[in-house]
This record gives sequence, structure tokens and C-alpha cells, in this order.
Amino acid sequence: MSTRRLTVAQALVTFLARQYSERDGHRQRLIPATWGIFGHGNVAGIGQALVESRADMRYLQGRNEQAMVHAAVGYARQSNRLSAHAVTTSIGPGATNLVTGAALATINRLPVLLLPGDTFATRPADPVLQQLEAPSSGDVTVNDALRPVSRYFDRVSRPEALIPAALAAMRVLTDPAETGAVTLALPQDVQAEAFDWPEEFFAERVWRVRRQAPDPYELAEAVRLVREARRPLLVAGGGVHHSRAEDALAAFADATGVPVASTQAGKGSLRFDHPADVGGIGHTGTATADELARTADLVIGVGTRWSDFSTASATLFAHPGVRFLNINVTGFDAHKLAADPLVADARTALEELTAGLAGHRVDPAYAVEYGEDKERWEHRVDAALSTDEELTRPTQAQVLGALDALVTDEDIVINAAGSLPGDLHKLWRARSRDQYHVEYGYSCMGYEIPAAIGVQLAAPGRPVWALVGDGTYLMNPTEIVTAVQERLPLKVVLVQNHGYASIGGLSESVGAERFGTAYRFRAADDTFTGSPLPVDLAANAASLGMRVIRAKTVRDLREALAEARAAEGPTCVYVETETADTVSGVPPAQAWWDVPVAETATRAAAVKAREEYDRHTRARRRHL
Repeated sequence: MSTRRLTVAQALVTFLARQYSERDGHRQRLIPATWGIFGHGNVAGIGQALVESRADMRYLQGRNEQAMVHAAVGYARQSNRLSAHAVTTSIGPGATNLVTGAALATINRLPVLLLPGDTFATRPADPVLQQLEAPSSGDVTVNDALRPVSRYFDRVSRPEALIPAALAAMRVLTDPAETGAVTLALPQDVQAEAFDWPEEFFAERVWRVRRQAPDPYELAEAVRLVREARRPLLVAGGGVHHSRAEDALAAFADATGVPVASTQAGKGSLRFDHPADVGGIGHTGTATADELARTADLVIGVGTRWSDFSTASATLFAHPGVRFLNINVTGFDAHKLAADPLVADARTALEELTAGLAGHRVDPAYAVEYGEDKERWEHRVDAALSTDEELTRPTQAQVLGALDALVTDEDIVINAAGSLPGDLHKLWRARSRDQYHVEYGYSCMGYEIPAAIGVQLAAPGRPVWALVGDGTYLMNPTEIVTAVQERLPLKVVLVQNHGYASIGGLSESVGAERFGTAYRFRAADDTFTGSPLPVDLAANAASLGMRVIRAKTVRDLREALAEARAAEGPTCVYVETETADTVSGVPPAQAWWDVPVAETATRAAAVKAREEYDRHTRARRRHL
């Protein structure tokens, strides 16, 4: 057997550079780049290997380990999960900083390869710097914190163990039913250890991403359920995008007239102007979609994991005889809500379901009903997005309206946390399959800017917008430096509203009186109700190397957004918004969300909120 003598780290990087994914005959590099921050634990291992492999493995320099994972996740999502990035860190805090990003990746079913350094396998000195000592177990390290948030975890404690570990990692990364964060913990002494590797380990390897066909019996049952339904509703989840099933979904809707609502991850599965598109569903959904959900006798979930936001905490689907049909590549998700499962690739399943329903359409009166409801909702959207008041400070909805008036099919809009996801889900008009990128599986503050970098790397030449509030900006602005370093034409829209607007509204609704949600000085009564803090976030962004345009009025904002869109380098549009609820113009939540309220309280706000909470919980049902 021909062999090559390399360190474990050199072997891993060489192996990764020769892995490919393929779907529908299209092949691409599976791991084309590695993010890294170096310290003891990876500087002499993976770091040295990347120096030697610069021609084969691109290196990307991050500023925060969590942010590097977010950037990798943004890249993977934009790449339809067919290509992913690796992330390497030192031991100790570098490794544990990966945990939040790993949880986000796994919850959203998005592939990322994590390569944290680990403490010595041979234990020449014990403990070493940054080592966690567990008196009850000698082999526990901080990397074990990554186990519950990884779809696959292995610790490579011997050189020869790398071969099965690396192959298993690639299998999970490319499995549409299993993918998520994959962690290979690499003890620092093992990384630098040499071994005679079989040459076949470094041969080009293609991992074919399967399109699972539906079981004939499950497909026949699905056809029967749709034919018998009088008020069917399809709910598109992120799996529609991952499968590139948008055209198949449009063909299904065209053929059957079944209305299509969308989760946060599924928004854009149909263009906003498609007659069957009724908008977002659930707590942040449209009145059209939520009313259809309440009266639907069959709910067809495609590629959704049915979170509480989508089901309005199990209060939304109120029809006494409602049935569920779940099309999903994972059996785990396909059986939720006691559904009839159709375990299959979304595109394949929709194509075969459409063929099986040939000649079938919903009642014309049903199509007219939801078409008229959609038209009424669009008038409410127009009112919320209107930017006629040119000399006034804009509302957050008007910020979205100004952007909505500017973008084309090519633009990509990214958000994750705060009050913006709710406004976007209700109001945004998605013009293309990948324009709407809201991470709401984990709704992680600090995701937007690094994720936008990953998206920009996957979609060079397209305008990429990171929409961030002041709260999420302060969580993780560091990757602005990376965008500047890589000369990426990222566009950041920084909305200043002096606090956690989303949590402030939630706090008020559950009787917590917006406690601890405003960015203000302490007042005489020891509450944070004084004047706004003198924090200049625009100056902060500028200090990190980004060009900043300040907008004070709606007119300024429109001009600033247009200037940012045309810019060749990273550009920030900073705008302070009107925060009064009476002028926001955004329609309120059209469905409930369960956040438990104090059962006993002395303050009137909490007592009233509990009464409202009890009223909603009585409407909850279990679908059995």
C-alpha cells in the first residue's frame, strides 16, 4: 500500500480539500474554506497545515469564534447545504465559544464542520493551560459541551482514528436528513503527530446528496387526503429551499389551487405575487394565512419542523377534524402533530404528488376567498410600508418600505433577532427564492453581520443586506473587520431604537412592564427610564473600518440605501427610528405565542396578563 507521511492536521486538511458533493449532476467542493482563530491547541497543528495547503484550502480570518460559525452557516444556507465551511479554534474559550453557533447550525439543519483544539491526549502535564478538570472523569474536556449541539461528535485521540472519523463527518454533513454541526475534537499533541497515511485516503471522493423518493403507499395516502380535503393549506418550510423545490411547489399550487403559507425559513418558496402565496404563518404571520390555518381541514407541511411560532403554540389549527400531511426528508419531523407522513425529498415528493392529483383543484369559491383576503392584507402592508412623510424620522416599517422599494430579485436580506423578524415575516415581499434569509430556528442575536459575510462569499456580485437593531449589533459587531479585510461589499442597515424592542413589547404583554429592556440611564426610582445612553453606534461601525451613512429622515434613508447598494465596499446605513407603538403602523400579531405569565402577582399588569394567558391556554389542543 502506498503511503504518505503527514501530521494528523496536515492529513485532515489534505483530505478535506479533496471532498466533493453532488446533486442532480452538479458537483462542488464540499469544504472550500476554513475559518480560524489560532491559539495553543491549533496553532502548531491545523494552523501549520493551513500554511502548507494555501493553494488547496482557503483560509478566512475571523474575530470571534461564534461569529465564524455564523458566517459558515450563512455560507451553507446560501449554498443549499451542498457546500460548507470548516471552523478551527484553540482549546478552552475558543472551543466553548463555538457552542452557540453549533446549536444554531444543528437547530436549522445546516452543515458546518467544527475543528476545536483539545487538551493533550497523552497527558504529559496535567492540567494544561485552560484545561477543565473533572474530578469524576479523566477524559472530559470543555469540548464535550459540543456533544448535545452536534449531529456528530468524535474526539480523534489517535492518528489512525482520523480516517473513520473524517469519513463519518462527511457522511453526516451531506446527509439531508442528518446534517447540522459536526465536531471533530483534535487534541493538540495528536494534531502534530506524524503517521503513514494510505494514499487512497486522499483520493477525490464524491458524496452524492440523495433525493429520497416517496413510499408508494404513503404517496397514495397523501393523494387521497388532498383529494378529500375541502379547505387544504400548504405550509412551506426551509426544506423547500434546501431541496430547491420552489418550482415544484409553484407547479403544485398552479395545478391544484391550494394556498401556500410559509414559515420564517420557508418564506420566498413562492414569490409574493403568486396568486397562491398567502404569506407568513403563525405568531408573526399574516391575517390571511392565520385565518386559513384556523379553518383548514388538511394542513400539508413541506420541509417544516413545526415550531411553536408556526403553530401559535398549538392554538392555530382549530378545525375540529383537521388532519396533517407532513412531507419531510426526516421521519422525525414527518410524524409531528400525529401527521400522515410522506418521508421523501421535498422536490421529488411534490412532483409525484402533483402528478397523482392530475385534474384535481380546490373549490373555486375557496380560491376566490383567499385571493380576496390576500388583497385586503396587501393594502395593510402598503399602509405600513408607506414612506410619504419625507421629512420625518422613519418607523421601522418605513425602513423596510424604503428597502422594499429599492431591491430587485438579486438582493438578499438577512436578519435573525429583535422586532425585525416579526415585521419582515408579516410585511416583506420576497421576490426570489433566496432573497429572504431570516434565521429564526435559534433567533440568535449577533448572527446577521457574520452570516451576511458567509452569504456574500457564496453569492459574489449580489447585494447582501444585514438588517440589525442596536441590541443585536452590540452583541457581535466584530466581523465588520473581516468584511473590511476581505473587501466585501456588505450592506448593514443599523436601526437604533434604544433597547430590546421585541423583548420590550413581549415584556409588556406578559405583565413584566418592559423591565430591563431599554438602553437608558437609571432614573431616581432605580429603573432604566432615564435619558437614552450617549452611545454612537455609527461611530463604532466607522471605527471598525466601515463606511457609514447617517440618515435622519425618510428622504435621507432612501438616498442612503441607494448609495449603499451601489457601493463597492462594506457600507453601513445608520438610522434612528420612531419607537412609539402608536405610529409603528405594523399590524399586531395575528396569532398567540405561549410565554408563561406569573400565576401569582401583586402588580396589576401581571394580574391582567395572567387572565389573558389563561384564556389563550384554554384554546390549546393536542393533535393526536
